[in-house]
Amino acid sequence: MKPLQQVTIIVKGIVQGVGFRPFVFRLAHQLNLVGSVLNNHLGVTIVLQGNSELIEQFIDKLAKSPPPLARIDAIEVTHQAQLSLFDQFSIIDSHAATDEHANVAISADMSICRDCLNDINDPQNRHYQYPFTNCTNCGPRYTIINALPYDRCNTAMADFEMCDDCHAAYINPMNRRYHAQPVSCPHCGPQLTFSVINARAECLYDSSMLMALEQAVEMINRGGIVAIKGLGGFHLVCDATNNEAVTALRQRKQRLAKPLAIMVTNLAQAKLCVSGTETEWQVLTSPEKPITLMTKRVASVDGKDNCGNIHPIALSPLLAPGIDRLGVFLPYTPLHHLLMQRLHKPIVATSANRSGEPIIGNQAEIEQHLSHVVDGILDHNRPIINACDDSVVQVIDGQLQVIRLARGYAPLTINLHSPMLSNSKNSVLAVGAQQKNTVAFGFADNLIVSPHIGDLLTLETEQYFSRSLATFKRLYDFSPSHIVHDNHPQYAPTQWAVNYQSEHRLLPSHCIGIQHHFAHVLSVMAMHQRTEQVLGFSFDGTGLGDDGTLWGSEVMLADVHGFTTVAHFSSFKLIGGEQAIKHPVRILLALLFEQMSLEQVLSLPIAAIADLGRKTVTNLYQLWRNNSHCIECRSVGRLFDALAVALGFIGSSQYEGQAGMMIETAANAYYTESNIEPLSVTLNTLSDPESAPIQWHSSDFITQLVNCAVDCSHNPLIKQQICWHFINMISQQLDSVGQQYPQLPQVFCGGVFQNKTLLSQCIDDCKRGQRQILPSGHIPINDGGIALGQLWYGIHHMA
Repeated sequence: MKPLQQVTIIVKGIVQGVGFRPFVFRLAHQLNLVGSVLNNHLGVTIVLQGNSELIEQFIDKLAKSPPPLARIDAIEVTHQAQLSLFDQFSIIDSHAATDEHANVAISADMSICRDCLNDINDPQNRHYQYPFTNCTNCGPRYTIINALPYDRCNTAMADFEMCDDCHAAYINPMNRRYHAQPVSCPHCGPQLTFSVINARAECLYDSSMLMALEQAVEMINRGGIVAIKGLGGFHLVCDATNNEAVTALRQRKQRLAKPLAIMVTNLAQAKLCVSGTETEWQVLTSPEKPITLMTKRVASVDGKDNCGNIHPIALSPLLAPGIDRLGVFLPYTPLHHLLMQRLHKPIVATSANRSGEPIIGNQAEIEQHLSHVVDGILDHNRPIINACDDSVVQVIDGQLQVIRLARGYAPLTINLHSPMLSNSKNSVLAVGAQQKNTVAFGFADNLIVSPHIGDLLTLETEQYFSRSLATFKRLYDFSPSHIVHDNHPQYAPTQWAVNYQSEHRLLPSHCIGIQHHFAHVLSVMAMHQRTEQVLGFSFDGTGLGDDGTLWGSEVMLADVHGFTTVAHFSSFKLIGGEQAIKHPVRILLALLFEQMSLEQVLSLPIAAIADLGRKTVTNLYQLWRNNSHCIECRSVGRLFDALAVALGFIGSSQYEGQAGMMIETAANAYYTESNIEPLSVTLNTLSDPESAPIQWHSSDFITQLVNCAVDCSHNPLIKQQICWHFINMISQQLDSVGQQYPQLPQVFCGGVFQNKTLLSQCIDDCKRGQRQILPSGHIPINDGGIALGQLWYGIHHMA
């Protein structure tokens, strides 16, 4: 008989709240092993006793086939000389060590699994039609957690006492609801309520719970707007096929043009609203259930859509005016499924917030801030502890690109391959950018990026930023030894970092600033844990450069130590500073003034210039000529703005990225319907092509395109052709630079590369030249990724 062996196994990663302990329990029973398993600050700790071959089988199966929602980052095995006394395998209560830092990844919230969906649709099941059904394979995680370890007493379910049936399932290791912390049923769990804003009707509780749902459905069918509480906050919901309802939502919320996402009943209904590739359908239906940007299907007079298919759903044209894409997502909670089963049609489901502010998570705030927007509120009494918006993604050439990192993907935890922090007492906090803010933490073996926080332009969002920091500091008992921030001194996160350094008396060298566009490149490097040199293309709307001007067209050789700029667009003036960003006709004028006289500019048949009037244009010209109230800028995003104004697509900018989306839509229409014909327009350089850095001539390029539009105004396709040529010429220049560094991995980052057409062309050029690309993966390509780039820099410069 072989001697007994005993080992202690510590499993790190996303291993709490995902059914890991019952999985371990069942596996140990299958292999006739005894011992114990528990959750603690390290992750999951397993003690096994038995035959050495069976223990090896256990470890092998654990590593290769963990539970569906688990992610194992490390398995540490320690052999013990002294045997403990075990006569069975048991699951023991979790415990937290107050003097130890948590080293376990918090799971993101996940959509309802197939088994629970079957339960709510089965009249014989006790969870039939219950909107809060879940198990260890699905449901809320991050949004309900107060502290680690992830146990019911540390969640928003602490005050809900389980009934006998739920408790029996909760303590049975063979049940898929074993230690599913939000487990509940109609008898013991959260309840729905519905209230009418204008009539102030009484809320309906308990036995009338489904009546609350029916009332919400009735209001939506009548064309009303209902605030509905989801996992991480409220949605504003209305009928997406009802033009009057969508118009009312836009007017009341003062969101006149920014695209609205829709929720559809199922995949079949999605295919009647948008078209997509196989990869896009896989992302749409994945457990994360993100909002996925896809190509619109548009009905025409013959009953066919733009893809030649019969009978697309007649959605309101106001959902995404002027662009060819639409954000679509599927129901992800039992409540959403029950709602969509009753409506049978797409609904607008947009975040309930005031413009630029965080998503709202409780009814009192809806009543305070949005009572003028909604007609009714469908609420429930399970608190949202950590608000979390919906993730937004798109697929480009088969690769996922994250635009907003939130529900399903965040908190994003990256396990370090090399132990840069594991043996150090240092911990790093990166506070991110001013817009699309996220924060990031580095300690032990983990890099952790928070869910989307938002634009730090209001007091409410800055308070949300502080609450998010407090959440992660509480969960991980985290106190930073080093802080990394953007170089812009007026950014709210920068000011927070400087104040924190002063209040906590950190050494000046422990509060590190980093250039914005360099951080963009580093964020993608961090996703791949690369430290060596890459060729980075960092294109966006605004970011403070090292010379005090605004950058945004940076091509750089970068590693974790620094960067060298090898190319960028030539600078131009933002007349009136930030006023030019809000009124991009000023950007167009500044570019044209460099190439034309005032009279020539005034004679151009451009509506936005004509609307200003001679006097205003003349005054702006004087400001430009005298360099008064002007800021130098070399941003690609601002060039998109100028061209969109010149072509009459926009007057003022109604939302960020509007110009880019409309130019991309026009370019796609030309590419789809016409042969690509060359225009007599070139993207010239200001400097000798052999010298560094290369400067592409911004004003010359835009002026050529404007003249082409004027000279060929008789051509109905000229605007689309110009848009295609604009994008194509930029991608050609990037390819030309890339060819000079074929040995380096290439990184495309910054908000401009959310332009699917531009990035697709750049990727095609790299593939043709057999150059390696580092995709952005799960980190946002826009400013939402800045924090991770800052963090990657910080942990390599802690000395």
